[in-house]
Amino acid sequence: MRPLHRSDLLSLEQYAEQRPAFRQRLLAHKRPRRVPLGEHAALYFEDRLTVQYQVQEMLRIERIFEPEAIEAELAAYNPLIPDGRNWKATLMLEFPDPEERRARLAELVGVERALWLRVEGFEPIHPIANEDLERSTAEKTSAVHFLRFELSAEMIAALKSGAGLRAGCDHPAMSPEVDVAEASRVALLADLA
Repeated sequence: MRPLHRSDLLSLEQYAEQRPAFRQRLLAHKRPRRVPLGEHAALYFEDRLTVQYQVQEMLRIERIFEPEAIEAELAAYNPLIPDGRNWKATLMLEFPDPEERRARLAELVGVERALWLRVEGFEPIHPIANEDLERSTAEKTSAVHFLRFELSAEMIAALKSGAGLRAGCDHPAMSPEVDVAEASRVALLADLA
């Protein structure tokens, strides 16, 4: 997928007019791109549309319209767009209760390195995590991690031929293993060259 450029973005005025429809389109688009990992974790797979929405929202919230500032936002968000040989996902550890969240994030140190995806017939793919900055300490992990899963040409070919996809985690405090739903597998295929 090609990166976003300023010419791909709506002006603040255009976005204000189109935001409700854009948001509805995005919500429908994102639904199959969410892969739940148990009750309190999910992978949200990013693509050009999800990133465009995030950029448009940042420009709207921060009232950014200067070309240099827009370019800075694009530079920050474009790395989240897959390049045809990988998937990029946000891991969200979702604990609504603050006390439970605090305790569980302390138990889940290193969870981002224990995740995996497995294309049927291949070894698991472990992600490259948090390339922008470290999000775990010895005492706790973050509730949000940015991940990149690199796929081989053979894995991509197998997926395009109908191979199944599983997701899981080998962390002692969180060890789900799930079949990725067919709708999600199909949505993720669109990210691959």
